[in-house]
Amino acid sequence: MKKKIRVGIIGCGGISKGSHMSAYEKLGKRVEVAALCDIIVERAENARDTRFPSADVYKDYKDLLKDESIDYVDICTPNYLHSIIAVDALNAGKHVLCEKPDAVSVEEAMKMKNASEKNGKKLMVIRNNRFFGTSAEAKKAIANGDFGQIYAGRCGWVRRRGIPGKGGWFTTKEQSGGGPLIDLGVHMIDLAIWLMGNPTPVSVSGNTFCKFADCEVMDSPEAEFGDKNDNGTFDVEDLGMGLIRFDNGAVLQIEFSWASNIKKEYRFVELRGEKAGLSWVDGKAEIYYEENGKQIDKKVKAKPTPHAHKENISHFLDVLEGADPIFVPQQGVDMIKILCAMYESAKLGKEVQL
Repeated sequence: MKKKIRVGIIGCGGISKGSHMSAYEKLGKRVEVAALCDIIVERAENARDTRFPSADVYKDYKDLLKDESIDYVDICTPNYLHSIIAVDALNAGKHVLCEKPDAVSVEEAMKMKNASEKNGKKLMVIRNNRFFGTSAEAKKAIANGDFGQIYAGRCGWVRRRGIPGKGGWFTTKEQSGGGPLIDLGVHMIDLAIWLMGNPTPVSVSGNTFCKFADCEVMDSPEAEFGDKNDNGTFDVEDLGMGLIRFDNGAVLQIEFSWASNIKKEYRFVELRGEKAGLSWVDGKAEIYYEENGKQIDKKVKAKPTPHAHKENISHFLDVLEGADPIFVPQQGVDMIKILCAMYESAKLGKEVQL
């Protein structure tokens, strides 16, 4: 019988409980959750008692890393800890899967990439929107040349009211790296750039705003992530908008908000190609083109994707078994370059070269 891959989950809060743990329950034939770690040890104990009864429980991740039987760690902590834990894990001989964002600075993202290369260990950061069936089908059509050159696009994730963990680490820049630009931006910017063929970003310009720090009304279930602190910090944006330029001449408009006066929450990618255009909204996609003098709107047909995190983690397991990775660390470095430069542009009021 083939030996199961053994994982240690570091961080047992919102995203871990809501997405990662449920994925591992579905992937139980391939992977065993061998360890659970959280500084609030009761969270790890609860996950053990209710979901993974054979898992060891740790309060300090460094103790978990001493277990030589663990093949990789899955990092689900606040953003500022991603790079710190990842580098320690890679240096301890573990492969690393990490929740987004990759890091809170370019320097920290580079440390992760370098540690992966130095130790010969796999490093992958969650990019779950690539694993929707519609995303994969659109990628195939683009690679087949159906769109021609993609020269422009728009992407975003906007909420009416959905500030996560208000007053906690989500809204504290030192721990989160920023607001919706870094929280939501990774998702849709990554999907757009991946579909565009991963061109290299060369400059960005943008603005950020904070208008809803005092708002107590929330309508998005995403606002349940993180721990609220009524006496805590809110020093990040709640809306960011900007433009990314690429080395091939293409451009991408971006918009991300936790709170805006809009009708409803949605996430989207729109791409404009010479031969066709794409609209991807909340996992559903359409292609627009002209044929025989008629304008055609064609739905992208694909199998439903009820659990994109599961598909992403399953791919990581494939990579550990020898498959080519869909994500490489340099893409993570480029992402953090974009986001950090966007904040710098908003601060300086001008375009920033990468």
